[in-house]
Amino acid sequence: MPEYHGNVKVGGPAQTHELANLMITKVAVGPMDNNAYLLRCRQTDEQVLIDAANEADTLLTLIGDGGIARVVTTHRHGDHWQALAEIVARTSATTVAGRYDAEGIDVPTDQLVDEGDHISVGNCSLRVIHLVGHTPGSIALLYDDPDGAPHLFTGDSLFPGGIGNTQGDAERFTSLLDDVETKLFGTLPDETWVYPGHGSDTTLGTERPHLKEWRERGW
Repeated sequence: MPEYHGNVKVGGPAQTHELANLMITKVAVGPMDNNAYLLRCRQTDEQVLIDAANEADTLLTLIGDGGIARVVTTHRHGDHWQALAEIVARTSATTVAGRYDAEGIDVPTDQLVDEGDHISVGNCSLRVIHLVGHTPGSIALLYDDPDGAPHLFTGDSLFPGGIGNTQGDAERFTSLLDDVETKLFGTLPDETWVYPGHGSDTTLGTERPHLKEWRERGW
């Protein structure tokens, strides 16, 4: 398997990041170039999907015959759940979302999650981090790999080059940057791998030197 770099394109092949206990497969889907992530525990083969964003057939092919136990939606914006209804209908997966965003997702949420909750992927675990600003209930998901660097799925709250869009709202911008600075950069090491909701991956170490610059520019 080729070395993982996380650069995927809509219509192109998926990329798989092979960790000691967890397989992370990234694929780009839909007109807004959304990333969807399929996680598989290497010991149990249980799978969890992060953001059934679009192209249900593409996602179902990725999932394969093993099915998925859960599908987690990182936030309420519609481009992140266009395929959710079909995925749930075809897999009977449990739906998971942040407590304060579930009301904005058209598919009912089975499991509401809050800061510090854990979502299992077989023998692996994702810790929920609540980030307020892009939406009221956006969540990031942390896989703290016992055998290596942490892995962080940030939805639309953190990207290479800045935080998520807050539509020019100064209060939302400050809230999101404060949360990102405190809960992500303030607690996790530079080698933390970041998987965003759109586009290329990054690391916290790559982005950390620019935090002051982001605050000064205000977006």
